[in-house]
Amino acid sequence: MKNFTFWIKEKLWVTPAVYSIFAVALSIIFFYIDLYLIESLSEYIPSILLTNVDLAKTIMGNLSGALLTMTTFTFSTILVVLTMYSSQFSPRTLKNFVHDRLTWRVLGVFLGGFIYNTLSLLFMRAHLYSHDVISTFIGILIAFFCLATFAYFIHHISTTVQVGKLVIDLIGDTERVIKKFEGLWEKSSDEGTIWRPDGIKRSFAAGKAGFIGYIYFEELLEYAEKNNMEVEVLVSIGDYIHETKSIVNIYMADSEEFPINEYFIIGEERTSEQDVEFALQKLVEISLRAISPGINDPNTANDIVIRLGNLLGKIGSLKTDEVVLTDKKGNGRILYPYPKFREILYKVYYQFSYYGKDDISVLGALTDSLIITSETVPEKHKNDLWDIQLYILEGVAAKDLKSMDRIFLQKKIDILAERVNKRAVNLMDINGN
Repeated sequence: MKNFTFWIKEKLWVTPAVYSIFAVALSIIFFYIDLYLIESLSEYIPSILLTNVDLAKTIMGNLSGALLTMTTFTFSTILVVLTMYSSQFSPRTLKNFVHDRLTWRVLGVFLGGFIYNTLSLLFMRAHLYSHDVISTFIGILIAFFCLATFAYFIHHISTTVQVGKLVIDLIGDTERVIKKFEGLWEKSSDEGTIWRPDGIKRSFAAGKAGFIGYIYFEELLEYAEKNNMEVEVLVSIGDYIHETKSIVNIYMADSEEFPINEYFIIGEERTSEQDVEFALQKLVEISLRAISPGINDPNTANDIVIRLGNLLGKIGSLKTDEVVLTDKKGNGRILYPYPKFREILYKVYYQFSYYGKDDISVLGALTDSLIITSETVPEKHKNDLWDIQLYILEGVAAKDLKSMDRIFLQKKIDILAERVNKRAVNLMDINGN
């Protein structure tokens, strides 16, 4: 059931299909209402809402053609936006637009309107009706609703293609992932707890290749407690695995099978449902694209980099490295290798250290982001922040910087050194220049 729910969320055609099925049902319902009930109810319905069969055919034929044209235009607009996302932002951000529920609901509304009017037109037979019908009025109402939806869709698209809106959405996705782990890690033991599994050790392979997309930790914890076992997870969310790769070790008294596919979702692509590194990667790629010579928009990149500092501060407050989840009695049940904070920092900044080393504004924003991170992370992670700062500066040719640029960057380095309790260093001395 869990796999089916996750599979449904990934399928784009489900929403338009539901709307289409509803339209088919609606057309059949009003066919029978017109056939058996409308004549007896006609005295209670204003005559202006009723039409004869010939007029109904004309109106519904025109509405069907108009709605089909709107559907085609909407689909074309979606393809244009997908192209823009891929070329201007990042191919990894396509999924954010593709999985936008509003987009597919709008397409579903147009398809439903077309299907209703087309089927109602099919049902309009002169020999069946000796009275006026109301199906045409319902079709007109649906057409008006489609027009309102189309107007809102244009507004939504014009907002969606703005890089600022995309960045805000991606930051929201990242924060949701962080909050998931904040709630989950409340069930974990104190850091430094020794992992001591007991019982027969058995390893279980994935059975198929792909990316670890989702792990049902809470359900897995309940299963481990119920069956008195310990589960050692050997992979992290976002890792790519092959068919024979062991992803868990199970420790229990009896040698039993483990329903691995019930608790681990393996897909062909990475998703940001639980993958905080992938969520950060999409933000990094947009900012790197912004500082590329083809786009040359460093201000957008700097804005994203500073926001990354806030996100990294929240991640640094999480328990990192190996996390042990405990049951209600405090027994360690699940060992999960959460990425180290130092590794997350490196994966965020290492491309900036190469592509942004020649732009003083980007270098300043990188240091600003580390300063922001230092304000919220625990004391134990501050050494990592300083090491990343020195790593970034290793690629900077300080002697080639203009005098005011050196002063600008040096001030920020001094502020960071004070925040992380390090001795301030001279920019000219960092890389031996």
